[in-house]
Amino acid sequence: MSRIGKMPIAVPDGVAVKIEDNKVVVTGPKGSLERCFNPEMTIALDGGSLTVSRPGDDRQHRAMHGLTRTLLDNMVKGVSNGFEKKLEIVGVGYRAEMSGQKLVLRIGFSHPVEFEPPAGLSIVLDGQTKIKVQGIDKEKVGQLAAEIRGVHPPDSYKGKGIRYAGEVVRIKAGKTGKSGGGKK
Repeated sequence: MSRIGKMPIAVPDGVAVKIEDNKVVVTGPKGSLERCFNPEMTIALDGGSLTVSRPGDDRQHRAMHGLTRTLLDNMVKGVSNGFEKKLEIVGVGYRAEMSGQKLVLRIGFSHPVEFEPPAGLSIVLDGQTKIKVQGIDKEKVGQLAAEIRGVHPPDSYKGKGIRYAGEVVRIKAGKTGKSGGGKK
């Protein structure tokens, strides 16, 4: 039995769950999410908790059991609390600014790089070097944060670039100059 898959998901007050065949709609104070799951997985709402069960013990069912439970849990957490990814910009002269809803990055290129957040997501700046990506869908929040980071990932020699908050960048040693022992 999957350790993750067999755990029930607590549904907090203010969150409504509607199950139709393999489609689940979760509505809460932050918004609404819907997703279609594998029709072989059985999703049940018992009082204030969601449970996921699988029909058999073959490899595909075991894999889908834990995945289905985790995706449901992320939906419930998203509509009740929301998700957020924090990014930091490191480098002299590197900065970010908001132009309406667009995020404008000035990170050493000859042109500014602009990001328009998709529907349901928001970008918040905390100063000129700290970016927060917020939303109710964990996958979309992570994807947008990865795309922003992908514009200029941290350099392994100087550490300059865009990184996740708390990310540790290992700095490599650069080239060393020749030391004295030339021809005479």
